[in-house]
Amino acid sequence: MSVHRTHSEDETIELGRTLAAELPRGVVLLIGNLGAGKTTLAKGIVSGRVSADPDEISSPTFTLIHEYGHGIYHIDLYRLEEERQVESLGLDEIFERADLVLIEWGERFPRLMPPARTEIHLRHAGVDEREIEVLKRET
Repeated sequence: MSVHRTHSEDETIELGRTLAAELPRGVVLLIGNLGAGKTTLAKGIVSGRVSADPDEISSPTFTLIHEYGHGIYHIDLYRLEEERQVESLGLDEIFERADLVLIEWGERFPRLMPPARTEIHLRHAGVDEREIEVLKRET
């Protein structure tokens, strides 16, 4: 487990770039309230893995799934209400073939998430400040 503090959007993106090199293959749940910085951190992680410009990385809120190449997926389950809706996305197939799967709002569907995963909890700690805790869950 590690805990980090960021004081701006740019610092959160930079932390994501740093975490990109440390994250193992598999599923990463990005957990936090609306506006906690989940998508901002995802921009840093994706840009750190595929050398993309963070401005080219957006939340898949309406499309649900973005694939960035190199086996990296960013999934947002915010708009889904029921497990059957999530099951229809084919996440099991993505989990099997992907190098890294970032999932926002995945904690709402714990039965569908793999038990071995990384969880990143983001919390407001001030106006622009975030506390970001990284936990590894084993089976």
